Amino acid sequence: MWSEQYLSNQSFAPLGAKNSIKSNQMENIKTVFERLSAINVNDHVEKKDNLTYLSWAWAWSKTKTECPDATYKILETEYDDALGFMCHTTVTIEGETLEMWLPVMDGKNKSMKKTAYSYSTRYGDKTVEAATTFDINKTIMRCLVKNLAMFGLGIYIYAGEDLPEGETASTKVEAPKLSAPAVGDALPDLKKGTSNWDAVVKYVTSNKALGIEKIGAQITRKYKVSPALKKEIANLLTAE
Repeated sequence: MWSEQYLSNQSFAPLGAKNSIKSNQMENIKTVFERLSAINVNDHVEKKDNLTYLSWAWAWSKTKTECPDATYKILETEYDDALGFMCHTTVTIEGETLEMWLPVMDGKNKSMKKTAYSYSTRYGDKTVEAATTFDINKTIMRCLVKNLAMFGLGIYIYAGEDLPEGETASTKVEAPKLSAPAVGDALPDLKKGTSNWDAVVKYVTSNKALGIEKIGAQITRKYKVSPALKKEIANLLTAE
């Protein structure tokens, strides 16, 4: 019978061996975040006013290549007279849906509204132009890029937002440090009980998914870290 022939041709490994093979196969399956966060996006960013933008067309194309089932939705753009426009997107990959939002801003990171308005600075009055459909469309696509970063693609570009640089960012972020790191003696010492240490702790606990290698590399580009503090940082990654 076919069933007897099929059974006779099978290679029966001991139960423990089968479980071991299955376990190894499971360990080799990488999550969406692990796959996308490992991609180097540096060749596909554009620099403007010392800020970095990842091409939305390349980001979506790469995501679809790695995750063919990926889909996105553009949600309704909200408007508030005091706050301005807020764009929203969602991305779904392998059954998981994440949402992202981003305000429509000008080149100085000022919220754009339906009509132009002025604000005062130490250098005089400045004007924020009224938002156009072009501004809104551009923000929607940048929102999509940041939405994809939540799944891992290019997330290291945004990691600097959580380190003590005195800068904040949305889709506009500090350019990746592609040059050689500063000489160790020029870096400040990282010390506990300081605002720098508090910021590092916040960064580590918020980005555990990046892993110790990427987190450590980011921190040591900014500070000299003693062996004792390196151990504490590693412990933060495993803490519940």
